[in-house]
Amino acid sequence: MNGTRIVRFGPGLALCAAIAAGAVALQTLEEHWTGRPYLEALVIAILLGTAVRTFWTPGERFIPGIAFSAKTLLEIAVVMLGASISFQAVAEAGWGLLIGIALVVAIAIAASYGLCRALRLPRKMAVLVACGNSICGNSAIAAVAPVIGATAQDIASSIAFTAILGVIVVLGLPLFVPLLDLSATQYGVLAGLTVYAVPQVLAATVPVSALSAQLGTLVKLVRVLMLGPVVIALSIVAGRRGAGASASFSFNRLVPWFILGFLALAALRSWGFIPEAVLRWVTPGATILTVVSMAALGLGVNVRVLGRVGGRVTASVTLSLIVLILISIALIRLLGIA
Repeated sequence: MNGTRIVRFGPGLALCAAIAAGAVALQTLEEHWTGRPYLEALVIAILLGTAVRTFWTPGERFIPGIAFSAKTLLEIAVVMLGASISFQAVAEAGWGLLIGIALVVAIAIAASYGLCRALRLPRKMAVLVACGNSICGNSAIAAVAPVIGATAQDIASSIAFTAILGVIVVLGLPLFVPLLDLSATQYGVLAGLTVYAVPQVLAATVPVSALSAQLGTLVKLVRVLMLGPVVIALSIVAGRRGAGASASFSFNRLVPWFILGFLALAALRSWGFIPEAVLRWVTPGATILTVVSMAALGLGVNVRVLGRVGGRVTASVTLSLIVLILISIALIRLLGIA
């Protein structure tokens, strides 16, 4: 990173790093007092970032670094995480799981869209909420919005609530482990099917087990890959309706580079091409970058937006999320995942 970039990204990066360092320190204190980290640094970083954003809005000089931390560092962390993933974990679950992921996404989109329309949300906002909840939150909304010609107001409202609910899901999903007596494998699948973003899957699963984190991340990435077919299908529908949507597509947009990188490293790990000496520093490095990224994501969540959007949007997003969780639990039971 040259001098110009340091000046541009430095303040925001420093802010995110400081919040991440505070999160790690709090986890260390927690372990000292309780004997184990009930709240991992990943989750604490989200909470600290959200608290900071709620009481103080970072100035313009912080924005580039925060955006870099939330996106680029996050993507690098995801790629590095691929080195700790083995495809054998998914192979043990069987092809039924992979087919089930596609079915969950399709059913969840249809059910969420129906709920949104029943609550009288505009059609385009209903599509954004359905795709955001069912696939990958803000990324899905950002990809789908230009295809269907969504307005700025639709996009802002949808993203605001997926950001807030994303944090709530990360904090609340581990409660399903004792409530439903879920195994590490079952919980990993549930997290991968329901949590919005890949790093948030880590935050929701790392406190439970390494197996949950590995399987949850891989399931989540398969779910993200559904974005391509969904965007193409919506473009075809929008084109037929004369919505004026663009018909041009970029492969990188449909299948982001970090997903390809993650899968490439996972394949190399599965085939035994990554030395153990490398693996010993890749995973901790990915964790550090992820904590910094989660701090940046927290800085993007302002709980005050709750007072500036309608109750119908609140109900639609919340009910859609509940539907997704129920469908995911049903899949786990149906496939007999142990």
